[in-house]
Amino acid sequence: MLSVYAKYITIMSNENKTIHEFELNLICDFFSNMERQGPGSPEVTLKALSFIDNLTDKSLIADIGCGTGGQTMVLAEHTPGQITGLDFLSDFIHIFNRNALQSGLQDRVKGIVGSMDDLPFQKEELDLIWSEGAIYNIGFERGLNEWRQYLKPGGYIAVSESSWFTDERPAEINDFWVDAYPEIDTIPNQVAKIHKAGYLPVATFILPENCWTEHYFALKVPAQEIFLRKYAGNKIAEEFSTLQSMEVELYRKYKEFYGYVFFIAKKVGQ
Repeated sequence: MLSVYAKYITIMSNENKTIHEFELNLICDFFSNMERQGPGSPEVTLKALSFIDNLTDKSLIADIGCGTGGQTMVLAEHTPGQITGLDFLSDFIHIFNRNALQSGLQDRVKGIVGSMDDLPFQKEELDLIWSEGAIYNIGFERGLNEWRQYLKPGGYIAVSESSWFTDERPAEINDFWVDAYPEIDTIPNQVAKIHKAGYLPVATFILPENCWTEHYFALKVPAQEIFLRKYAGNKIAEEFSTLQSMEVELYRKYKEFYGYVFFIAKKVGQ
């Protein structure tokens, strides 16, 4: 569930051939101090869940790119079935499993380290695939197509994805997002991709502003203070922290043009 801005700094560093494991550890350390690693809220998670039916205590659910599991624990508290959270960062999974234990959910919720482009599930095994703010790591269209095989016929996919709200936007925000995530698209185009991938679109809604301000940016302030104290003098850490501040400023300036959108869809056919 890492913010796309974290991916952006990794891309920047990689282009300059300076990326290494330590830098990724810096990013992980920053977001480990936050309940959520991207925009969202318990209310939004439950709203998306309200469009999904037929879940039972036998249902198998996967939360792909789960981060530390803020949204996963909300899911587990409001739906039956077994939930597997998957993330490629082992530190996140350690926190995820600790949170499940502290919430008394360890019998139904388990986090595992893995890659979203090679999921450890059987074909047509899952009743629901969930992914908040993480499908961009593999790409929206690719994720829809590749993950479909793991869903039972009639199974659901629910993902939140950064999207344009308008066909035209100022050059500053357009260029930033195209550099950070070239696959960002308008909502109608995203829905068309869902349909093309073999799903029936069920619901689409824009995440409200408080998912950014209250449940994400506000939590960044103490996390950033802890981070900068810990890594004082580290140029990569300072660059990453600056980018986090840029994220806040860009959103405040251009929030009418972009944001996260929840897409819920149902697998049709085989």
